[in-house]
Amino acid sequence: MIGQIEDVIIQTFCRLIIPFMQVFALYVIAHGHHSPGGGFQGGCILGASFILLCVAYDIGEAKGRMSEKLNVMLCSLGVIIFGGIGVVCLILGANYLDYGILHKLLRVDVPQARSLGILGIEIGVGFAVMAAMISIFLNLASRGEHEEAIEWE
Repeated sequence: MIGQIEDVIIQTFCRLIIPFMQVFALYVIAHGHHSPGGGFQGGCILGASFILLCVAYDIGEAKGRMSEKLNVMLCSLGVIIFGGIGVVCLILGANYLDYGILHKLLRVDVPQARSLGILGIEIGVGFAVMAAMISIFLNLASRGEHEEAIEWE
């Protein structure tokens, strides 16, 4: 009886706090190019919100919301965004991740192009860090044995 009451309290608290954590993580990512924070910190907060879901409920419930396949796709998307912005800079004739050259593509002035380039990088890093944290947690929590890993091989 006491265990069920504790579970209800923990689950209710987590149900209330997780959306705020996720909104705050998006805020940290979105404002990381203007203030302290950024993709790594925001990705850690997003990953922590998922881990909190796993702790409050169980891994099966959490995997129902984000499968391993989706996790790998988000991690790959983050790396593609990061690398893609750098490659676009190279194609336009500048150094890798020299965001100033993006003004030719974005039709804005150079300082705004730098700001938008950094924002894109922060978004890519946020996706990659979030997915990596979730993957590390799931590997540790399940002792490296994922149900979906069998389907991929």
